[in-house]
Amino acid sequence: MINKRIVITGAPGTGKTSVIKSLENSGYYCFHEIIRTMTLEAKKDQQPDAVLSNPIDFVGDSMAFNIDLLHGRLAQFNKAPQIDARIAFYDRGLPDVLAYMEYFGQSYKKEFKEICRKNIYDQVFILPPWEEIYVQDNERLESYSQAVDLHIHLENAYSRLGYEIIPVPFGTVAERVTFILNKTKFS
Repeated sequence: MINKRIVITGAPGTGKTSVIKSLENSGYYCFHEIIRTMTLEAKKDQQPDAVLSNPIDFVGDSMAFNIDLLHGRLAQFNKAPQIDARIAFYDRGLPDVLAYMEYFGQSYKKEFKEICRKNIYDQVFILPPWEEIYVQDNERLESYSQAVDLHIHLENAYSRLGYEIIPVPFGTVAERVTFILNKTKFS
């Protein structure tokens, strides 16, 4: 029954999860970010006093981590036709994996780009870095300046794949959700 797959992306700490939760509370089907659980698991293998930035930068086998992440997001993409909803929102999409790998100077296999090219979302909204709301936490390990750089990599990754990226303006969660819903193509 899914007619539209819509990605909500952006650098860490931009308000994506709050927007996704609000959309879900409003009755929309939302796929949650899967890297949060993966980050907590990866941190268990680190020294307690280690300075960490992002799991793809500190795990023992970053390629295996990224393969798991890509396939997890692909499973979310493929699950959409099985749900009873007109729209599915995604807290990050497949191209986010490419953007993060590029940011951390990691090469990826041709398979990564092919998966992103074959599995296309209908719309992509990006939330820009917003220093006033940025907070680091147990799963968000990047600094604000890293978040700004990641934002550029996200824009580049989606643009190279042919997406028209719709920037979401600053505002309350309700204002941002209203903006997204007003810009969502239902036809």
